[in-house]
Amino acid sequence: MLYSSPEIGEAEMAVIARIAELRQKLRYVIREPKCWVGSLRRLSFARNLQNSNNIEGFNSTLDDAAAVVVGEEPQGVDEETRAALEGCREAMTYIFQRVEDEDFSCSIDFIKSLHFMITNYSIQNRPGRWREGAIYVTSPTSGEIIHTGVDIDEVPALMDELVGYVNTTADELLVRAALFQLNLTMIHPFRAGNGRMARCLQSFVLANGGLCSPIFLSIEEYLGQHIQDYYNVLQEVGRGSWRPAMDTLPWIRFYLTAHLRQTATLHRRAKEAERLWMDMELLVGSRPDRQLIALNDAAMGLRIRRAIFMRFAQEAGEEVSEQTAGRDLKALVDDGLLESKGEKRGRYYEASDKVAAVWRAITQTRDPLETADPFQLVRD
Repeated sequence: MLYSSPEIGEAEMAVIARIAELRQKLRYVIREPKCWVGSLRRLSFARNLQNSNNIEGFNSTLDDAAAVVVGEEPQGVDEETRAALEGCREAMTYIFQRVEDEDFSCSIDFIKSLHFMITNYSIQNRPGRWREGAIYVTSPTSGEIIHTGVDIDEVPALMDELVGYVNTTADELLVRAALFQLNLTMIHPFRAGNGRMARCLQSFVLANGGLCSPIFLSIEEYLGQHIQDYYNVLQEVGRGSWRPAMDTLPWIRFYLTAHLRQTATLHRRAKEAERLWMDMELLVGSRPDRQLIALNDAAMGLRIRRAIFMRFAQEAGEEVSEQTAGRDLKALVDDGLLESKGEKRGRYYEASDKVAAVWRAITQTRDPLETADPFQLVRD
């Protein structure tokens, strides 16, 4: 027996409809293959990696995660955190590819393959294999045991049941993804990486259901910013162990709220990214797209390194040499658009005041995000 869907009422369906409306608006904004859309995807991916790993104690900056997304070396993390970021990148990239196959469905082998990608930086994690023995989740603040995974003898059958559920259920797609994430989290089938797996796989369920690109279906950023609320609701529906008869409505409502707020954030970011691109063009005039991508990232506070700049060129459909990249960056410094920091291999570039001011002007006039409980709003 798995945690199952509660009765989905008018309040839940109203929030699901609002999410669908926002996603449709987001699709409309990003439908054109503009360079700023590429930047939006890349940084959305980076935020997903950053926050999902931060929840598990692998802390990094957006700069670090953005470097990993494009296959470059992050500068400010230890080896294990770098490997954790890269593992999540590989798993999500694998999902991006597999959901393009129309006949693809979830399987135990698929789940174990993703786990191998996410955790293979340490053989102690038993990458790609179920755990051995009992497992306990402890509070990051008190050290108390807050959840006990199911008995290891029950794991294979429950995971088979979960795969069958997600492949055959008639539950609404968001509810299906929510319950997949909840059940995997509560079963805790692996020695390590259970949270990352559950969050990654909920994006897979939604993308495989045809909802949108997996990058824009993640709620890792929201969960990373509301970690205690996330833990609290899991404890509410789990009470510290496997209790599938518990009411899952609190989890469903938390999950839908996360999607509503994250989709609203992405929609606002998309509009701001388009405005930033246009305002930057007004400031600097006609320049190669690779330079505009660099200036846009720098304006938002990211550091630019030469290797990263070369990736920007690829994003814009160009291939440039290290020499060309160096000349471009020097020209941007000479023109007062970037400032050079550090020396030799440690050199990076930041936005000048006039470039940073473009982004400040946008953020100072941005639309506020709704923070009220959407279910309270529906009831009112």
